[in-house]
Amino acid sequence: MEGGNSPSLQLQQLPLATAAVSVQPHTDSFSYKENLIGALLAIFGHLVSSIALNLQKYSHIRLAGSKDPRAYFRTKTWWSGLLLLVLGELGVFSSYAFAPLSLIVPLSAVSVVASAIIGIIFIKEKWKPKEFLRRYVLSFVGCGLAVVGTYLLVTFGPNSHEKMTAENITRHLVSWPFLLYMLVEIIVFCLLLYFYKERNANYIVIILLLVALLGSMTVVTVKAVAGMMLVSIQGTLQLDSPIFYIMLVCMVATAVYQATFLAQASQLYDSAQISSIGYILSTTAAISAGATFYLDFMGEDVLHICMFALGCLVAFLGVFLITRNRKKPVPFEPYISMDAMPGMQNMHDKGIAVQPELKASFSYGALENNDSMPEIYTPATLPIVQEQHGPKGVSAPPYRVLEHTKKE
Repeated sequence: MEGGNSPSLQLQQLPLATAAVSVQPHTDSFSYKENLIGALLAIFGHLVSSIALNLQKYSHIRLAGSKDPRAYFRTKTWWSGLLLLVLGELGVFSSYAFAPLSLIVPLSAVSVVASAIIGIIFIKEKWKPKEFLRRYVLSFVGCGLAVVGTYLLVTFGPNSHEKMTAENITRHLVSWPFLLYMLVEIIVFCLLLYFYKERNANYIVIILLLVALLGSMTVVTVKAVAGMMLVSIQGTLQLDSPIFYIMLVCMVATAVYQATFLAQASQLYDSAQISSIGYILSTTAAISAGATFYLDFMGEDVLHICMFALGCLVAFLGVFLITRNRKKPVPFEPYISMDAMPGMQNMHDKGIAVQPELKASFSYGALENNDSMPEIYTPATLPIVQEQHGPKGVSAPPYRVLEHTKKE
């Protein structure tokens, strides 16, 4: 009996063993599918947002000479750009609900690549092929590196997936790694804000570090809000929890202050520098926050972490090369710089009248000056010619207008 029952027991245990073995591959494929959905949503969102911003910029440029400063409100191009911008932001927002935070944040390099490609396609200047390649070789190399970095990020991104329920978010919020991270971030933020406000340290690194620290909290709260909304749509209501509204308020507040510091940086520095340095700092801070709050890299092997870090570095280099090739705007000067004129001396700070040297054959303003000048910087004067032909009692004019004939 025992010998006859053992094969049947083995046959009954075989499907169970097979089912137990197949659980892990199914889970891995499901997590990779979620990563792919989130990555595609993020790429789509950044691509559409870049197209939308360029459409609105095109509308502003076309109506730059209009007397009505808000004439672009009546154009279909500007409204199309606004609708595409909302669609793109919705795509990026929804991507946080599917993929880990550390995977979605570096994909913002897609917007930089898209802007560079759109700028090259719609360029109005005519270039020869050799000159065109030489002019945009850094952009081509940067776009290629950014694409390679994006591929490495998607392939070797973290696979940590958990439901964004109120209980899980609260547990992460009071964990000691995140509390320690928040303490360090608050101290660094206060020090940077002190140097920026009180010491007038308007360095681009300080301003963009403030933006990056605020942005790291923005993306943490965005993932929490998006994840809880997705869980609510799937059937488990999470919108009645207080932690949802706490995260929502933090998301809006940090986004507003982040936009404020970005606006201040755009007034002081070039947009290309802000794009490259801001992308590097914001991505680094956001990945650190995701790894601390959501434990994105928990259980990942060393090879995947190293390849993911390599993808980030390649994407950083690509964005740097793309933004470095942009032309810096030349400020318009509606006057002639006195220092740029030959023979002029730099005397603005000494309070001395600015006049050309005496060696020149003409005085400032091309007025002929024949008077004796006791001082070297005496201002030029008009020649005075006394006329005696006026009637008595009427003073003659201090100057006369010399009329020249064609013979003279």
